[in-house]
Amino acid sequence: MQKLRIAVLSRNPELYSTKRLVAAGEARGHEMLVIDHGKCDLLIEKKKPQIYYKGKLLENIDAVIPRIGASITFYGTAVVRQFEMMNVFSTLNSQALVCSRDKLQSMQVLSKAGLNMPKTTFTNNSKNVSAVINKVGGAPCIIKLLEGTQGVGVVLAETKSAAESVLEAFNGLQARVIVQEFIAEAKGADLRVFVVDGNVVGAMKRQGKEGEFRSNLHRGGTAELFELTEEEENAALKAAKKLGLSVCGVDMLQSNSGPMIMEVNSSPGLEGIEQATKLDIAKNIIRYIERNV
Repeated sequence: MQKLRIAVLSRNPELYSTKRLVAAGEARGHEMLVIDHGKCDLLIEKKKPQIYYKGKLLENIDAVIPRIGASITFYGTAVVRQFEMMNVFSTLNSQALVCSRDKLQSMQVLSKAGLNMPKTTFTNNSKNVSAVINKVGGAPCIIKLLEGTQGVGVVLAETKSAAESVLEAFNGLQARVIVQEFIAEAKGADLRVFVVDGNVVGAMKRQGKEGEFRSNLHRGGTAELFELTEEEENAALKAAKKLGLSVCGVDMLQSNSGPMIMEVNSSPGLEGIEQATKLDIAKNIIRYIERNV
């Protein structure tokens, strides 16, 4: 097997996901680098795109694994795009990254593809908050910041008056939000399906802690290995394909009308899924690179 030079684009080499990817690559005989994409300088000139890292020209990189945080999406995307211009293989396409980070755009793409999702509304008319809430079936409903991550900026409004107050507050801050119907039968749980190269490589069920409707592990939720139905697996694979994501985490709810796509994460963490499933997800990502470089 050819020895590759693979760069993990990560701002923190101590993160679980970063360390696991480095270890998995080294275990398969590759040279692994951790590059802080926030410290990359891009040189753009005719037919000669270059990247400098801490003042030194980056050369002979065979592949990159982008781990781009939400707070640096714009610059991180530019770095990934520059690597693509240099004909370096990336596990995350720059355009797919942009689309997946835009909750509204990604939901529009998935809706057109015929995937099931909670009824969602978005408006530029901030004055009539009552009509917005009614369009998703009234309260209780979920109000989400479009830029929120890890459950931050997600509110469950249990009454219509509470929903109106939250919407008015967000509108007053000129924050962009979407309103979604509340899927009560999910009971504070969701599924995280990990997709690599068109295959499901692991799935877990996440349960929010007592009294918490958000199932994020960062918020005290728990996770366990989960056996997907064929319908759930097909929905996850279709969502990943439609958004052009080769490596992603698909979050879905179990509803009375079948699986509902909540979100598709283009830089999913490995810690929760690997600990819940006892599977080597990082190795799957390295092998995906090996098949393509």
